[in-house]
Amino acid sequence: MTISSSTIRRQVVSPPAGRRIGYSAWGFLTPGILDTPDGSRAYCRAVIDTLQAAGNEVVLMQADRDRLEAGIDLDDRYRFAAGLPELDAVVFEWRWPLPGRNTTVCGTPGHTCDLHRQQALIEHYTIGLATPTVIWDMDRRLPADDPLRARANVRVGEYALHPTPGAFTLACPVPDTLLDHADPYRLAAADRPMPLVYVGNQYGRDDAFDRFFAPAAAQVTHRVAGKWTDTEPWPHVNFTGRCGFDEVADIHREALATVLLLPERYRTVGHQTSRLFEAVTQGCLPLTPADTVAADRFTPPELHVRDGREVIEKLRRLQSIAGTPAHRDLIRTCLRLLEPYRLSTQVAVLLDTLHTLGMPTAGRPR
Repeated sequence: MTISSSTIRRQVVSPPAGRRIGYSAWGFLTPGILDTPDGSRAYCRAVIDTLQAAGNEVVLMQADRDRLEAGIDLDDRYRFAAGLPELDAVVFEWRWPLPGRNTTVCGTPGHTCDLHRQQALIEHYTIGLATPTVIWDMDRRLPADDPLRARANVRVGEYALHPTPGAFTLACPVPDTLLDHADPYRLAAADRPMPLVYVGNQYGRDDAFDRFFAPAAAQVTHRVAGKWTDTEPWPHVNFTGRCGFDEVADIHREALATVLLLPERYRTVGHQTSRLFEAVTQGCLPLTPADTVAADRFTPPELHVRDGREVIEKLRRLQSIAGTPAHRDLIRTCLRLLEPYRLSTQVAVLLDTLHTLGMPTAGRPR
């Protein structure tokens, strides 16, 4: 029997109420500030809202960066806890050591306390109380031999369609509202003056950039928005620096295509990031390196490329069909391929995993 996405959404919002879930995420629930890495801004708030709509009380266990750094007060909607409240389960958006940032002594200039706080939470809940725990390793940074993986109360989720042995796929979630409001007719009819863009940071993408994006950038108008600190190999590329989170949709909305550039640790396991859905839901077609594992589960073969020459050829083809039914059908196909990664579907997987680990189906009396 085929289960529709609307049925899945109903299933997500109807389990017994009253569970208290701690959620550890070092990021923003709003657009936040410009100069910060925060890959989950595109969906973190929607994940928390969906968990709460399912009858859970979500307690945010890291610092309230929206208030402290961006001056935005969310106290009327979300609860932040600096201590160690009673919890039924805990979810970690996994943090890892960043020398000079979260490995320094608390209070020193430039220090962020995400790693220290995460370790305190792990020691108290995951180890001390054996609280049901999901580690959402969004960056594939948890070592394969980390002892946490062997604990009976822990499961590790990864974006990868071919995750680390013992882990499970908890894919990069596509907010339902983005998919529900993406209209192929409207998106294909939009004016797209920029043939090629890339929005994202440099981290580990040099080889893919050199192979796929840079050759095309020599021949078409383009833009690269993000933190790229070593740009000397590509003097012809238009690097425009970091953009605000709320600018990302506008950049994609004006562009015909992007290229899905992935570090090797992502490419080889079928791990896609928010860059895929941020582009597709704005009608910016994602040219996909053909050697990406499980590429056909993210984009249609018509958008797969083997090198920079094929990127140029595909761009010319897309320019020739822009605004036509063929363009509209490509956008529709890309949107359809995003359906399995709906946020409501991923939250259902997350909740089911927490239940399997022992989270109660109904909360204890408060």
